[in-house]
Amino acid sequence: MTQPAPKQDLQRIIESAQRLGVELDEGEALQWLTAMAAEQGESAIVQDARTGVFGHKVSMLDFSDADLEHFRKLGRLVEFADVPGKVETALALSGSAAQSKIQSYPGDADYFERINILAESREAACQILAEQMRRKALETVKGPTHLLIEVKFGNFPMDVVRDGKPKPKGSPIAWGPDEIEDGQFDVMLPDGQTVTIRWEDVMLDPGWCKLDWVVSDGVRGQLVNASNMLDVTWEAPDGTITPLDGYLDPYFQEIYLEADSVPIFSKLAQHVSADALDEYVGQLEKEVNKYLTKDINYGKAAKRMYNVFRLTGRYEEAAFIRELFDEPTSMLYQVWSLFRTMEECCTPGSAIPITDVTTQADNLLMSVIEALEGDEETAVVRHLLKLRRSLDKQESGQEMHAEVEAARAEVINLVNNFFFEKLTGLPAIKVYMDEFEKH
Repeated sequence: MTQPAPKQDLQRIIESAQRLGVELDEGEALQWLTAMAAEQGESAIVQDARTGVFGHKVSMLDFSDADLEHFRKLGRLVEFADVPGKVETALALSGSAAQSKIQSYPGDADYFERINILAESREAACQILAEQMRRKALETVKGPTHLLIEVKFGNFPMDVVRDGKPKPKGSPIAWGPDEIEDGQFDVMLPDGQTVTIRWEDVMLDPGWCKLDWVVSDGVRGQLVNASNMLDVTWEAPDGTITPLDGYLDPYFQEIYLEADSVPIFSKLAQHVSADALDEYVGQLEKEVNKYLTKDINYGKAAKRMYNVFRLTGRYEEAAFIRELFDEPTSMLYQVWSLFRTMEECCTPGSAIPITDVTTQADNLLMSVIEALEGDEETAVVRHLLKLRRSLDKQESGQEMHAEVEAARAEVINLVNNFFFEKLTGLPAIKVYMDEFEKH
């Protein structure tokens, strides 16, 4: 890989940033570019001696420990406990929370947890996982500051129809809190026959394991989605490590929160495929393609492009996006967190009060007014005010009102246009994006 030239890269970034009105901290950008160049050939995993957190060298450059105690506290809600001689765990931050040095307005609190189960057989390991996940879900269904939304566990063993929607064999199962408590739910076969799917019926094919909560974020004064994505392995008596879903996830965007996790992480990391980086970049580019050509969301595409660029040596492009998400206007990305809260509130039977949505909208509106200025502020404020007024007609647990949906669509369009304009303003990024639209 060609060694980058930080100062030459920086000059091109400065020119693009000035042309596009992107605020740029030249010293910080040069420091990052220089650090990336210096990282070539060094150990992949590094640890911060003061805090104990550790992760991939590239990820650690983007992590700020300013909110570390907050994330550790929230981590106690989502994490699974070790069981001596049976279950070993290592909890990490992932997503925007793991890149807090560059993302002034992270959208979610995403966690990732490696769970290694020591058992005599794969079947026994699957049973332990099923018991642990159900217990965790039931213990965290509802609290003063959190609400369990759903749990992904198991795959459908046959083609079914659930709530009027076809679910093909092998697709992941999402369990609601009531279904987890009952330990089962009914679906229809294509021929109209009703069958019952039980928790224990799917435990031998656990598939994609993930838990999602809505949490009141006291630090930022808003509701956020907190999730824990599990990567579960079975360790046989002979020491063999086997991923229960057939794939051991790589570690390129995780910040592990406790130094005590080093031994279990080290044991599992050595089993990660030698092609893991290429596979991870490939997965990211599939998501980039999705957000550029299908579910249009240039903000989400930008976050994934940043990770592609920083891991593949395209540091000029990565540094530009890094600055884009660090400037005040990147607060617009917060609208996706607001929309998710709106959607949860408008789900039939939702317990989330509409006042939580309006408060979050008010806070976002005030943040925009304080940070932006000129024509950009006028346009954003006008659309957010229209959305905020429409929420007065919305009720919790009721389908989203047509006026709310229309105002929401206008804000989505505004935010997409903002990120599209900034991204395509850097020629190298525009060329990269154009390649996806050709296919």
